[in-house]
Amino acid sequence: MTLQLPPSPTLAARTVAVDAPDDLLACLPDAGLAWLRRGEGMVAWGEVTRFEARGSSRIDDAGAWWRRLTRHAIVRDDVRIPGTGLIAFGSFSFADGSTAGGSLVVPRFVLGRRGTTAFLTEISTDGAHEREPDLASALSGAAPASPLPALTAQQGDKDAWETAVTSAVARIRAGEVDKVVLARAETAVADAPIDTRSVLPTLAREYDSCWTFHVDGLMGATPELLARLDHGLVTSRVLAGTIRRTGDESADLAHAATLAHSSKDREEHGYAVRSVTQVLAAHCASVNVPDEPFVLHLPNVMHLATDVTGSLDHAASSLELVRELHPSAAVCGTPTLAAARVIDELEGLDRARYAGPVGWIDAAGDGEWCIGLRSAEIDAEDPRRVRMFAGCGIVAASEPESEWAESEAKLEPMRRALGLTAG
Repeated sequence: MTLQLPPSPTLAARTVAVDAPDDLLACLPDAGLAWLRRGEGMVAWGEVTRFEARGSSRIDDAGAWWRRLTRHAIVRDDVRIPGTGLIAFGSFSFADGSTAGGSLVVPRFVLGRRGTTAFLTEISTDGAHEREPDLASALSGAAPASPLPALTAQQGDKDAWETAVTSAVARIRAGEVDKVVLARAETAVADAPIDTRSVLPTLAREYDSCWTFHVDGLMGATPELLARLDHGLVTSRVLAGTIRRTGDESADLAHAATLAHSSKDREEHGYAVRSVTQVLAAHCASVNVPDEPFVLHLPNVMHLATDVTGSLDHAASSLELVRELHPSAAVCGTPTLAAARVIDELEGLDRARYAGPVGWIDAAGDGEWCIGLRSAEIDAEDPRRVRMFAGCGIVAASEPESEWAESEAKLEPMRRALGLTAG
């Protein structure tokens, strides 16, 4: 069956250097797009065009649309660093059958910073390459962020969660799967529409080592990098194995040592690393996998982490890699198909775009894509409603009570950013 792509406009993009802003999020004139880490990255607003797709081919379809769109684009880039020129931001559902599908969005303006270099890109269908973008004009008419409204959370069903975990452990011990990742959702309702600009600053400030993002209603601060592609170099940060922090430095150091030597957590981590390594090995001349994971310290939890790197041996875009890497064992389980079947039978929710790929891609196919964890999704039809998600990797040694505690810890970033817990 041949994919029927919609007509594509001829895009023009112009990137120029600008004075570096102190705070990218503070420059966002509306509830636009965001991709930030350690104060660097990009914010974007306006929309020139978009592509939406559903089903098992949603990522491939988006990639085909992007290749077609960029083939005839006119790009003038005076800065030439990651994120400049013509780019699109995207997010995709976790499951093939989800109605959430996936999308690529081409913004009108992109303001970014890498180190001391800042840039502004204007994208249009009417000759943006012929004029120099002006930041003041791009920000004209900006409205201040709406204050964060009061929210009320609907508590999760602990009994149902623990029953699902118990069932998953039984299936693992019976040999049906080696590992399965179960997720839970918590809904909160506000008394006014939620402006993401009132939520993102808390995430970016408190979780600056994570990727703070907002794409098409999905927002969060994820610690897990699915794939970064930069001129042939691929990097993936794999996380699996978690322990909650206590707030006491000495106790947390002891907990980090416990995590590093935990057979249960190292088993869970090993499955995730192998699933990523196997995919990258098919595309790379060489893949580097450290012998031991390190412990990643975040404000609320600590994770076992491994940075896997490789060098492509053929041309491939970041979206092609994402399509093969998703879903990894870190968010699905292993074997993948069996784990996905157990998720469908036990989880009892549509993850939508939680735990799916989220990130950006440029005209050359390079880009940065994370897994949409520590996230929440604003209801497109009722922007007063938001669903927060958390997931836990279940192996044979998992205990329902401990997994509930871990999921509570993973909900904490979004709860705090939404004002649902005390600072």
